[in-house]
Amino acid sequence: MTAGDLVVPGEVELLERALAWTCGQLARVRPEQLGAPTPCAGWDLAALLAHMEDALDAFAEAAAGFVVPVPDPRLEAHPVPRVPLLQAKASALLGAWARPTPRAVRTGSVALPTAVLVAAAALEVAVHGWDVAVALDPAPARRPALPAPLARDLLGVAGATVVAQDRPARFAPPVPPPFAASHGERLLCFLGRDPRR
Repeated sequence: MTAGDLVVPGEVELLERALAWTCGQLARVRPEQLGAPTPCAGWDLAALLAHMEDALDAFAEAAAGFVVPVPDPRLEAHPVPRVPLLQAKASALLGAWARPTPRAVRTGSVALPTAVLVAAAALEVAVHGWDVAVALDPAPARRPALPAPLARDLLGVAGATVVAQDRPARFAPPVPPPFAASHGERLLCFLGRDPRR
């Protein structure tokens, strides 16, 4: 592999913003809240954090040019996730992508452009950050909203990367957005989450 085969994706800045917002939500988690329900069907907060840990590991591994898909955490027994560990893994993920990486990442038999994978990582990180916020603040009026510039940029990512085959396994069917919906509300509704609930 030559230097010409390596790039630093421009989407790293988007990933950085997604990680910053989500780490802010993680910092609010208390041990007694780990049993709280989340918008992810069948997952309490502990299961969601376990899934996030697996995803951070996989996205960091992908910076080497390949990633081995991980099992669905609902099918495994996970230790209680530690928030400081998640925050450290978020920092490691950003560091892995902030240096030159291969132009494509292989996952199974598919090769994805690194820009697409990094943008998809930002989308997953940010939306699961919102899921954490819902678990901590079930009342819509109290929970933090996705930052508007981040949500606006992720709307384009979602439209380009989430396809019919992703539903209902990865995302629920879209929800009609409210009248005069914000960028964040439109993003969440497209991904099958109802920000009004």
